[in-house]
Amino acid sequence: MSGDSGYPEFAPEYDAPITYIQRIRDYYQALGYGAPYRWAHYAEVPFDPLKKPLSKCRVGLITTAAPYQPGKGDQGPGAPYNAAAKFYRVYSGNTAVDHDLRISHVGIDRTHTTAEDSNTWFPLPELRRCAAAGRIGEIAPRFYGAPTNRSHRTTIDRDCPELLAVCREDRIDAALLVAN
Repeated sequence: MSGDSGYPEFAPEYDAPITYIQRIRDYYQALGYGAPYRWAHYAEVPFDPLKKPLSKCRVGLITTAAPYQPGKGDQGPGAPYNAAAKFYRVYSGNTAVDHDLRISHVGIDRTHTTAEDSNTWFPLPELRRCAAAGRIGEIAPRFYGAPTNRSHRTTIDRDCPELLAVCREDRIDAALLVAN
């Protein structure tokens, strides 16, 4: 919709971006941590451009979604934050079968979004369609779960090397990282 000037109209003032970073910093301060949360931000990252077309690549899927754990509280699409459903070690699963993964353990904005569409955090069915259509070469035999422990040190010293090892073991050419 255009205004009188021919340019698109501005959104109303109340339709503003969610101040997610400040909200997380405030949350950590309220928990009693001395310093505000510091987001990981690195000047250099160890990523390389693809060496062949995506249609020839074996693609691995890395997600922060957690396997459903009966007995650990509400983990459904409308569930409130559920720390009991967290996982603390890298895991993997067979990409040839369907899995029940959930995101109740991550701090998403539950006011402005839902967890109804599992393809937003675990797009394995879509990757299968892409492979069948020739958009990607193939899917790695396993997908990989990356913990959300909120510790830079644990992530860098333990989780990332474990993820890299399984990706290399499965000989992937590209990784789709789906952080929730």
